[in-house]
Amino acid sequence: MHECPPMIPRPMAAPGVPGRGPVRPLPALAAVAAVFVIVQLAFVVPGSGLAWDETVYVSQVGGNAPPAYFSAPRARGISYLVAPVAMLTASTTALRIHLALMSGAALFLALWVWRRILPTPVLVGAGVLFAGLWPTLFYGPAAMPNLWCALGSLAATGWVVRSLRGGAGRTETAGAATAVALVALMRPADGFWLALPLVLATGLLPGRRRPRTSAALVAGLVTGCAPWIAEAYARYGGLQARLHRAGEIQGGLGWNFAVDDHLRALAGRTLCRPCDIAWESPATAVWWLLLPLLVVGGVGAARRAGRGTAALLAAATGLSTALPYLFLVEYAAPRFLLPSYALLAVPVAEHLNELIARTRRARRQAGLAALVLALVAHLTVQLSTLSHVVRTSRATSQEFAAVAGALNGLGLRPPCVISGDDAVPIAYYAGCASRQAAGHDASITPGELRSLARQVPTAVLAPGDAKTATATGGARTVRLLHGPESYLVRLLPGPAVEAAEAPGVHHG
Repeated sequence: MHECPPMIPRPMAAPGVPGRGPVRPLPALAAVAAVFVIVQLAFVVPGSGLAWDETVYVSQVGGNAPPAYFSAPRARGISYLVAPVAMLTASTTALRIHLALMSGAALFLALWVWRRILPTPVLVGAGVLFAGLWPTLFYGPAAMPNLWCALGSLAATGWVVRSLRGGAGRTETAGAATAVALVALMRPADGFWLALPLVLATGLLPGRRRPRTSAALVAGLVTGCAPWIAEAYARYGGLQARLHRAGEIQGGLGWNFAVDDHLRALAGRTLCRPCDIAWESPATAVWWLLLPLLVVGGVGAARRAGRGTAALLAAATGLSTALPYLFLVEYAAPRFLLPSYALLAVPVAEHLNELIARTRRARRQAGLAALVLALVAHLTVQLSTLSHVVRTSRATSQEFAAVAGALNGLGLRPPCVISGDDAVPIAYYAGCASRQAAGHDASITPGELRSLARQVPTAVLAPGDAKTATATGGARTVRLLHGPESYLVRLLPGPAVEAAEAPGVHHG
């Protein structure tokens, strides 16, 4: 074994370039975080609107509309994070800037945890590799929990590695517990799959058992899950009932081979459900196919450098967080694997750092140039895919906003209710409440919806190619045409019909 004795941490000097001193971690990591924020502000934030899931999370604490129905799988962590801005303003730009700055600070802090374990070039490499992925950049300013799970997972693993290396003091214990609690608060299931390998490592490794750290990790998991569990009993009929309903909404948890789905989704699909599309752009997945080899090589490189435990635990925890999404959930979304990517970036950076060091010692300029070109090509593909995803997302949110504006023009103004196809995001943009009589977000019966329509303006949306429903009992049907999409709007009897028939109302 080439690792340091567990109670005598080995000082980590950064591999230096002849004639230069070691790179200091603070300015280097600050630069990585700053570039991460700048790219978000330049490419992702301008002109962006809130996506479907974001409207659910933001509406819980403010924003533009009453709270949307909060389905069983969701947790409220991201709503707490956006609350300081969402309670003050409905501006999406303000919210995006807030989240971009917060994500940059969180990336810096997560990497900073590792400064006593990894040399600065490896730290910077891990930060660049993770921050340079298009899902990381796209979800940096997004009101979604996955990036925060990723950064919390990276920090938690770093604290545990420090504990295993002989530093199991109050700082390491509290840091590990806090990071796991953050992840569990965002996504309880992610918190479980993160805590599992960490608890096993601190409780079972011969000669490195850290019972205090194990207890802290369990306490952090329970603390982070507590609001979700309490809500299960308050609103869903108990923990088992909520777990069962959450599984139903996610398509039923069980053996589902989704590796190929994630491979195809890397081409720029934020959600692939069902993922029966063609593999549109294989170039976007080259790095993904090479990832297992790079991780294995990185663990070996870290072991030779005396950091094997750190790289191995990062790899094991990264695989644990990926397992449910690769083999238990029947659909794919690139954001699901962000915690895994953040952790696997550590051994990959170890591998690349060793390759660069060997190339320099051998003075193989061609080899060094090839490595640099490969990294540049990888980042170019990521930015190109990001550009595509941003354009698609922006067009979708603009479509939702246009339909919402047309509904306002029909007289559907707050307080109002919208149900049916794409009702959740459109209702948010229109300033209405969304209520569904069927599906995953079912929160009202058809009879209750009709009764509600007699009190406030209420509309039911259907796809534009649906057959025109017969307008009986005073209902009114309007077809909205906006861009490539169209909707069939059924205004239910009550104030909605009265408003639509008022003089001066535009019927699109």
